[in-house]
Amino acid sequence: MHQAVSQAVLADVDAFCRELRPVEELCYVEHRYNDQTIPLAKKHNILGIPLPEKYGGRGADAVTYAKCLARLGREGTGLRTFFSGQTSIGQYPILKYGNEDQRQRYLPASTRGECTLAFGLTEPEAGSNPLEMTSTYRRDGDRFLLSGVKYLISNGAIADAVIVFAYPEGKEGPERRMSAFIVDTQGETFEREDMPAKLGMFTANTGMFQMNEHPVRGDNLLGAEGEGFRIAMGVLISGRLSVAAGCLGVIEDCLEESLNWCKERSQHGKPIGKHQLVQAHLAHIEMDRAASALMVENAAQAKQASDENPSDKALLAEADLRVAEAKFFASNAAWDAADRAVQIYGGRGWSELYRVGRHLQDVRVCRIYEGTDEIMQLKIATALLGKDYAAFS
Repeated sequence: MHQAVSQAVLADVDAFCRELRPVEELCYVEHRYNDQTIPLAKKHNILGIPLPEKYGGRGADAVTYAKCLARLGREGTGLRTFFSGQTSIGQYPILKYGNEDQRQRYLPASTRGECTLAFGLTEPEAGSNPLEMTSTYRRDGDRFLLSGVKYLISNGAIADAVIVFAYPEGKEGPERRMSAFIVDTQGETFEREDMPAKLGMFTANTGMFQMNEHPVRGDNLLGAEGEGFRIAMGVLISGRLSVAAGCLGVIEDCLEESLNWCKERSQHGKPIGKHQLVQAHLAHIEMDRAASALMVENAAQAKQASDENPSDKALLAEADLRVAEAKFFASNAAWDAADRAVQIYGGRGWSELYRVGRHLQDVRVCRIYEGTDEIMQLKIATALLGKDYAAFS
């Protein structure tokens, strides 16, 4: 990507973040969804950062997009999660696995802020193992009818269209292979609700929905029938990189806030930044930042190489591994950094009025969604040992 274009995108993301921050902070303490996210993102033209320009996007490569996500992550995991749902796991599967008609129908509208997207894989009883999901579909003339419940879906209660995964109804054995669909959410057969009882991320929407023989047009099958699992696993590489990059942003903001506080706050007759044990926390946060930055960049470069050579299975495997490593490391490092930042702030850190307290509350979910810590460790170990040693084989 041309350097000037990359700098322009990053400048627009920064301008968006600066304009949104006061609204975001107010919405957070009021525990409500930030309804200015989409209008302001539209204003600054950042609703399709990695999409090609012909679909209304900015044409950013994976490395530039990761930098954008890190900047968004500094404003909060909830804000970055919206962009993950909209772009990393919403627009991305349509771009990569959809046909040209599907791309034209959904991508330009999504970059204009007219179509909010989400990714519907998780179910109440199917989290780390999506193969245990129970959502089904059946053919009905020139359409499909989908039934099932999806749970803890980012953007789930505000999305105009959702990438949904389901099994063919009544099929068993080799014929029981999941498929992916682009599902429009309008209609009485699509029931949804907010899930506000969560730890943090108040400014982002988290929802669940139930499909009751919900009609989906036949040409909204994403990819070929039976390719759903392959598509889901491919999309999750994009989603995990988004989480890792966002966590880097959390660490960066925790470090900046902590440094400022160490110079402003005095105890025992001097700024707390002069206390050695406080300096130890700062050193750990900086190590969290430096290591995470390198791992995220390495993962983004691996994904970029895979994107440029989509038929190369070795590059895909490399991207899958490097992204898993970055996601696991950065999400844990962000949790550590936020915890240390709260300790530096003392009593004020234990409050939603301060950014470090909000980061601590929000970032814990990053060790769960898009692949838990445990799943990431198994992926990394299997990549080292070989598939013959896969834990669930």
